[in-house]
Amino acid sequence: MIPSADHGPAHATESLARTIRRVTGLNPACCYQCGKCSAGCPMAEESLRPHDVMRMVNQGEVDRLLEGPAIWLCLTCETCTSRCPNGCDPARVMDALRELAIQRAPTTAPKPIRAFHRAFLNQIKASGRIHEFGLVAAFKMTGGPLFQDVASAPGMVARGKLPLVPHRIAGVADVRRIFERCSDPEETR
Repeated sequence: MIPSADHGPAHATESLARTIRRVTGLNPACCYQCGKCSAGCPMAEESLRPHDVMRMVNQGEVDRLLEGPAIWLCLTCETCTSRCPNGCDPARVMDALRELAIQRAPTTAPKPIRAFHRAFLNQIKASGRIHEFGLVAAFKMTGGPLFQDVASAPGMVARGKLPLVPHRIAGVADVRRIFERCSDPEETR
């Protein structure tokens, strides 16, 4: 259940920090605001810094986090996570916040971000890993900027950066089972 600012039913009053802990297994309260995560963040100047997001999680600023642009601007480069001396994993917290935002209001994320998110997960589900050409094609056809970057595609294909045929991993059936378990609410409890 996603925490609610209106504190409606009892199950909806779970704090944001507890929700993040339940969903990720991480304790956001371990963040002691050293700022090392933000010092290396390439997007720190664009929006909220990773340590600010962690503080806001602990303070329960649900609406500001889930409705603002910060969680969508995160590049998921995991620089913040690699720098954290306490193992707080801000990148994983950011992923959890994005999922909570989508659960709360499916159209919260900008259309290109939703399209990329869906295309990315579908690629993982299909072959167990990213197939770049398939990812780009699916993204462009479902909401990404259709003709942006099209001129660079032939050169990337020629250099082997966009293989036309996906490479499947041996455990693709296991990956699909993970997806099935994640989509079944009874299995995630």
